[in-house]
Amino acid sequence: MYFPKKKLFICITKSNWGGAQKYVFDIATNAPCDQFDTTVLLGGDGDLKKELEKAGIKTILLKNSQRDINIKKEFGLFFELIKLFKKEKPDIIHLNSSKIGIVGALAGRIVGIKKIIFTAHGWAFNEERNFLLKIFIKILSVLTIILCHKTISVSETTKKQINKIFSKKITVIKNGLREIELKNKNSAQEILSKKIIQKNHEANVILSKNPVWIGTISELHTNKGLTYAIEAIAKIKNNVIFVIIGKGEKRKELEEQIIKLGVTNKVFLIGQINLASSFLRAFDIFTLSSITEALPYVLLEAGYASLPVVASNVGGIPEIIENNKTGILVSSKNLEEIKRSIEYLLKNPLKATSLGNALKEKISKDFTQKTMLEKTFNLYKKI
Repeated sequence: MYFPKKKLFICITKSNWGGAQKYVFDIATNAPCDQFDTTVLLGGDGDLKKELEKAGIKTILLKNSQRDINIKKEFGLFFELIKLFKKEKPDIIHLNSSKIGIVGALAGRIVGIKKIIFTAHGWAFNEERNFLLKIFIKILSVLTIILCHKTISVSETTKKQINKIFSKKITVIKNGLREIELKNKNSAQEILSKKIIQKNHEANVILSKNPVWIGTISELHTNKGLTYAIEAIAKIKNNVIFVIIGKGEKRKELEEQIIKLGVTNKVFLIGQINLASSFLRAFDIFTLSSITEALPYVLLEAGYASLPVVASNVGGIPEIIENNKTGILVSSKNLEEIKRSIEYLLKNPLKATSLGNALKEKISKDFTQKTMLEKTFNLYKKI
């Protein structure tokens, strides 16, 4: 018996290469071709768009889609989506990120889309904003859940952060990790060292002293709490360097902080790197100092590389990191705890290795891409 393909539209606000974008890429590139005709709608000409096109996935550029709030742009995006939905008549729209969630859900309801799904990769009301704006954003988040036929939460914590009244409309499907092609330690450090020296010629002397490499892969954004990690590293007397891979709006502020603390030969912002996770074995210790998170892919990737992790005890992170068993949890914004935890791992290398191996085992068991994909595609069929 022949069943026609379902037209699947996956929508996301930005096309940079962050956690939500990796999720979209994994869903789009693994949607069974005999069941779904998949198209990704996105804002910007970033790495996600390029990687999808390399993989042969159709993309549609949303001219009015951007992260920053702009009323004119929001109305533009709303009517842009209505026009697209009316023309293309998708059977399923799968929305990712807060902004396109509410705008896309409303547009989908007006057009009469039968299946509207929203994945909550974290709630914007958890970010550092003024009280009234947080209340407004929370109302919009609830409206998104109401307008969508089903909401996916990537962690149990993310689900609990919304009123229990709406819990029946939310299903937890945790992020799952595909296999990563990791470079060996020497190769990764050699390539990153060249990038460090390009940014700071004096770093050659520091690198020749064989420092311990502490690192992170992170968007340079307030939510990532990098200012606290940098200040903690500045206080550590051991022979260490801190390598930050990523780009973002806070780069200038972080550069100024590094100069002010006098750690230009210790902390290095080396920018965005294609397939950054493949360089994880360059690091001896991985940090994630976020102020808010849902269930970060980068921690799954660090676990896959068997790295000992120091991470903030926020959002869904404790669902990955069990304190002193699969990593070390620290209080958000607490630079002293970050400092002490890194120093503990430096003094106890066997414990660090044990934590890294335990995290690898947990990731391999509980956070597989196969499980995530199966649950997601089954949800498409059920609702």
